[in-house]
Amino acid sequence: MVVLPESARAVLESDALAHLVTLNRDGSPQVTCVWVGLEGDEIVSGHLRQLQKLRNVRRDPRVTLSLETPVVNPYGLKEYLVVHGLARIEEGGAPELLQRLARTYLGPDVVFPAMPDPPPGWTLRVSPERIGGIGPWAQA
Repeated sequence: MVVLPESARAVLESDALAHLVTLNRDGSPQVTCVWVGLEGDEIVSGHLRQLQKLRNVRRDPRVTLSLETPVVNPYGLKEYLVVHGLARIEEGGAPELLQRLARTYLGPDVVFPAMPDPPPGWTLRVSPERIGGIGPWAQA
């Protein structure tokens, strides 16, 4: 596992949506936007339903996350972070994680998920193996 520099951690803890890429059974990419945060050195996301991305990770744990920042570098390009890693799925914890992430993505007073008794869902944990993109983390 690679140690994330503070510059990359700041992006992962911001309100930037992450594009999560998993691999379908035929090897083609499956892309979806997810909210992400950090727990220690792992990137985490919460999922209430068993969708394709989770089925893909159960079969092949290799994932890539891409996040665009609002920072424009001296060449006029927006900075972006790419994280390649291995994912694992934990049962439960999704409502609590989504509520924590909702404060970042939607606002401090929001209640999410907006349902009386959300299912426990799943927590996706990504251990970064390589980082890239355009930004200070790329020079680390």
